[in-house]
Amino acid sequence: MVAFIDAHRAEHGVEPICAELPIAPSTYYEHKARQTDPARLPMRAQRDVVLSGEVQRVWEENFRVYGARKVWRQLKREGGAVARCTVERLMQTLGLQGAVRGRVCRTTQGDDAADRPADLVQRQFTATRPNQLWVADFTYVATWTGFVYVAFVIDVFSRRIVGWRVANSMRTDLVLDALEQALWSRSGTEGLVHHSDRGSQYLSIHYTERLAQVGAQPSVGSRGDSYDNALAETIIGLFKTEVIRRRGPWRNIEAVEYATLEWVDWFNHRRLLESIGNVPPAELELAYHRQQEESAMAA
Repeated sequence: MVAFIDAHRAEHGVEPICAELPIAPSTYYEHKARQTDPARLPMRAQRDVVLSGEVQRVWEENFRVYGARKVWRQLKREGGAVARCTVERLMQTLGLQGAVRGRVCRTTQGDDAADRPADLVQRQFTATRPNQLWVADFTYVATWTGFVYVAFVIDVFSRRIVGWRVANSMRTDLVLDALEQALWSRSGTEGLVHHSDRGSQYLSIHYTERLAQVGAQPSVGSRGDSYDNALAETIIGLFKTEVIRRRGPWRNIEAVEYATLEWVDWFNHRRLLESIGNVPPAELELAYHRQQEESAMAA
């Protein structure tokens, strides 16, 4: 109604228009006064103005993928006292929403005839320390110049992405390069369990020999479905939802590689993961190492 009065007040006047509408002139004038002087707004409305800016900032700073729950948790981490329902209401008003996952697509091709290691995980994706269990998988991305492939190696303890690689083909070099990055970035891999699906890339001689060189134990899913590598599938699902589907179409491999670099850094150091207590992976590992140091000093 206010907008209607604004559009016709010069021709008819405010009071005559209000006489025909269910709104008092004083209500109209008060609304206009609040537009020019926010201090006249009710306390709740004033707080909404401030919180709306904070909600928008958190959403923008986190790849625009957070829903109300994640935005609310991030505001709480920053010391903000706000109810989740308030965040939901403000996000709806602002037209903000989180990323929604799509369907999962399989890329690796199992080699049933090849010898493969035993399944040491049995769908129990848990670890009590870093470098105890890694999972690996890769996915594809369509670009204007053809398909490219993105491989990940993930530490199960913190869900941290410890290695990744983008390539034009899904040969063994793709997953081996991701593994090499993971080994370069971590120490203390003796006894590590490395779990993957039954893809021929992970069963190749070069890959299994490299695991043996660093004292890692290979583990391969025995049933041949996504549940046998569910944690890796989950992380890849987040990657496809939060980056690939939201920011495409993709021109070439360089664009995918740069976007993956940005996302991995954000994922490891700033993204809140509910499965590890709503903290980023790097923060959980830092807390673990700090606790280990304190225990050693106490002993």
